[in-house]
Amino acid sequence: MRKKYYNMVENMKGKIRVFCRIRPLNRAEATQGGAIVVEKMDEYSVNLETPRGQREFQFDKVFNAETTQEEIFQDTNRLIQSAIDGYNVCIFAYGQTGSGKTFTMVGDKEQKNPGIMPRAFNAIFDIIQENSTKFDFKVSVYMLELYNDRLQDLFASLAGEAQSHGQSRRVEIKRNRKGVVFAQGAETKEASSAQELYALFQQACANRHISATKMNVESSRSHLIVGIMVESRNLTNGSVSCGKLSLVDLAGSERAAKTGAKNHQLKEANSINKALSALGDVISALSSELPHVPYRNSKLTQIMQDSLGGNAKTLMIVNISPSECNIDETLTSLIYATRVKSITNNAQRNLESKEIAQLKEVIMKLRSGQTVEDEEI
Repeated sequence: MRKKYYNMVENMKGKIRVFCRIRPLNRAEATQGGAIVVEKMDEYSVNLETPRGQREFQFDKVFNAETTQEEIFQDTNRLIQSAIDGYNVCIFAYGQTGSGKTFTMVGDKEQKNPGIMPRAFNAIFDIIQENSTKFDFKVSVYMLELYNDRLQDLFASLAGEAQSHGQSRRVEIKRNRKGVVFAQGAETKEASSAQELYALFQQACANRHISATKMNVESSRSHLIVGIMVESRNLTNGSVSCGKLSLVDLAGSERAAKTGAKNHQLKEANSINKALSALGDVISALSSELPHVPYRNSKLTQIMQDSLGGNAKTLMIVNISPSECNIDETLTSLIYATRVKSITNNAQRNLESKEIAQLKEVIMKLRSGQTVEDEEI
């Protein structure tokens, strides 16, 4: 009970929430016969058996190998409602390569066990349908990958823009007056249903960089960032709220000696590790409440600036292996996640009055050369 109420208080204070997910042993680990060194103690605690003794870590929720995708999503579902209510929301997965991040966020190939992303698509439109008589909604999305320190628009790749122009469209990370990050130059597509949104997602993911390593048959070689904007207009008073849901599947940290990465894979691994190291520096600075936070050291930290130490409701899911052969990486991930848990955000709703919303419409009309009636001003 003490842990439960402690976590409730932490959540009210604006702390970033952190879940820990322990995946099952994979075939390689089972074949090696390595001992299981990770144990879920209770709903909030995980125990790691290290050569120097036991270490206990506490998080907002701990899930073991038997936990289903549905159960994971049940504990993240309320954040989808927050995004529709006009909040900036971020859900991201972290962990070593092969720890199950993409399974948690995306699911399996056949979608027999869909992850947080496809489930979130359904939840958004379920909520929209429930509130269709009170609000008018507009859903738009951009999808990016950070590959070898370059931010690439996965929708631009769809249109063959990269091939026809010799290079992909330049995407720049910007922040608006409220501190919300957006991708300038990235193509944004509208979606009117969960099926349409998932179809866009599948097409974009087909362009994502993956390859096989010794640690993972389909290792993500890039960081995937999905940004879903939900604009809602209150049909009663005309007020407009704009929420953003950022879903991030980070590539895994890795050691070349274990993954067998060579040549271009080694370059990819170095780029991945460099970005994750920069993310670690930002987390360390925020958790220590240092006056300077080095967001500009990486495009990854720039695009996640409003999610870490910003105005977002943020959830991190740290994915870990239970096997003794991955003990060093597991310990590093758990320490990393503990630092994230100590960061405080100030979540604010992006809401505009009816008058401001009307003025914006007038400005848009004037910019496009349309005439404006006196009663509109």
